[in-house]
Amino acid sequence: MSTISHTAFSVIEDNELFIVIDKSPGISFHSESGDPGLFEQVKSALSLNELYPVHRLDKITSGLMLLAKTKQSASDLSELFRLRQVSKFYLAISDKKPKKKQGLIKGDVEASRRGSWKLCKSKENPAITQFFSHSIKPGMRLYLLKPHTGKTHQIRISLKSLSSPIVGDMLYHNAWEAKKIDRGYLHAYGLSFSLHDIKYAYITPPSIGALFLDECTRKVIQEQYASPETLPWPTL
Repeated sequence: MSTISHTAFSVIEDNELFIVIDKSPGISFHSESGDPGLFEQVKSALSLNELYPVHRLDKITSGLMLLAKTKQSASDLSELFRLRQVSKFYLAISDKKPKKKQGLIKGDVEASRRGSWKLCKSKENPAITQFFSHSIKPGMRLYLLKPHTGKTHQIRISLKSLSSPIVGDMLYHNAWEAKKIDRGYLHAYGLSFSLHDIKYAYITPPSIGALFLDECTRKVIQEQYASPETLPWPTL
């Protein structure tokens, strides 16, 4: 276990095959306007000659991200994602009343306006997400979500389809309201997979954001969502 930390990320695990980091919100994966992105920052901070992306998180999203240290491990891990053999769990907060409080969100994804996407009623090649939610204060709900596919903006548009866009999401929430929020409230909370017959599992609660750090939110995470893999998830 590494103790290296950085303003853009902290290292959760660093072994010969891969690195697991806890990404800060507001950091782009790729470089922008000459500023190094998360990938380049990790590679530089850890003095690595080789590093390979396996999956990505949106700029607003904080939390667990996996990076491979060899071409072979990158191939092996990418195959696990392709075969849907990686379990991922996300936390999100919305200040809008949902159409339903738990269940399954399923639908095709289509491009929409200004770089956004939308969830459709058709199900030819759908995004699939299971979820639970708990009230954390009047008008505010915490969601635990388990995506089974990796579509663009999947969690964000899934909650938008429930009429519950994520607090602080400039693209899918009311932009004027989102500007007043300290961050987009989406966090990659859990990650688990088996590689070469070894099971790896990581849980990292959010450490940035007033709403995530609120006592009521932390209590729900600790008491209800501490072991997401063991929960009775809604039927697919």
